[in-house]
Amino acid sequence: MASPYALLLLPSPPAIVEEEVRDAYEEALASVFSTLSQSLDGTSCTATLDIALAISGLEPASRQPRARVFQPLQHVLTNVYKLIIAVCASRSIELDGPGGIDARVVFVGDVDEGADGDRAQRLGPILSLQTLATSARSWNSIFFVDTASGRKLLNAFTGSLQSPVHTYGVPGGKSDEASSNTLLLASEGPQGVARHYSVAVGGTFDHLHIGHKLLLTATALALDRVVETDTGRDRSITVGVAADELLAKKKYIEFLESWDQRYRRTASFLTSIIDFSPPQDSAPRVQEVLEPGPNGKYVLLRLRTDLVLKLVQFSDIYGPTITDQQISALVVSRETRAGGQAVNTERAKQGWQELEIFEVDVLNSGTAAALAASRPDSFETKISSTEIRRRRMEQAQAPPRST
Repeated sequence: MASPYALLLLPSPPAIVEEEVRDAYEEALASVFSTLSQSLDGTSCTATLDIALAISGLEPASRQPRARVFQPLQHVLTNVYKLIIAVCASRSIELDGPGGIDARVVFVGDVDEGADGDRAQRLGPILSLQTLATSARSWNSIFFVDTASGRKLLNAFTGSLQSPVHTYGVPGGKSDEASSNTLLLASEGPQGVARHYSVAVGGTFDHLHIGHKLLLTATALALDRVVETDTGRDRSITVGVAADELLAKKKYIEFLESWDQRYRRTASFLTSIIDFSPPQDSAPRVQEVLEPGPNGKYVLLRLRTDLVLKLVQFSDIYGPTITDQQISALVVSRETRAGGQAVNTERAKQGWQELEIFEVDVLNSGTAAALAASRPDSFETKISSTEIRRRRMEQAQAPPRST
């Protein structure tokens, strides 16, 4: 069977806090994930789900330095991914693996906000409804929240579609309540106003899961648009992917993915949330590089004329952050903030400018923490590469099913 590929349009939430996000979207997510899971009918296929989350005030806010809007955006992104974990764990719905659902979240402007006129700016994970509708995505079905705001969002979206797609309404929550369009306009936290055109993140990225998706999407969010005064500048997202030898002591190592598998899945996910080019545009250009010295093995993907993804094999705790002076920002999780401090200490020794550190919330807190306490096996398999490898081992050792 052909793998299902669907889009879910979510209207703007009344607020970005976890409880409001849950009230607004839980019913809709439960309906869509259950429908897609049932459509797989026990096969080993994977269903793909693009989730487009509308945010009031997103378009004017996205033109500010991303440091000013990063925190509220990553808060709502974290809360949506938490909710996905909770919905799927409580219903025994597989995520990201065979027989599961590969979900990705991007942000779209409200229905009253215009399209991006500048072709170079039509890149996710923040984009206009029109850019999403005219992209090369070939969805089999489109789900929308069957409320006044959900139908308004659907109508604005389908008005720009190049060809008809089946649409299905799903139950909605409180997203029809007035949302604050000042949500993203005020700066939160200590970040300054610098614009970042070279950002970095690092990890193992084994058996890519929602925790990785959150971190990678947040990294793309930290990358600024090129403003008029910086016209002609290249932008880059550098992803350090741990070398195989760094992972030699991991549990269930025989089910660990190779570096090639891990970088390819990472690059594929980043491309899926960034590249919304129309069908006539060319595919990304790929270049494999092997240079002497640390961090000399990497792969370059040029998505557009001004944007490069750089997947670097690293073998120490610092990775490319101490060999590439152009990197100006680093995205970390709350558990790895000490690593960011260590990087800046090392850069200072070299006389380099410190990196601005963008911190992402943890997934196992709030509602997710309660779920983890009540159903640890189900929860951990959604966000732990170790648990995913353990399950792969159990599946490999299980006797074949009789037919």
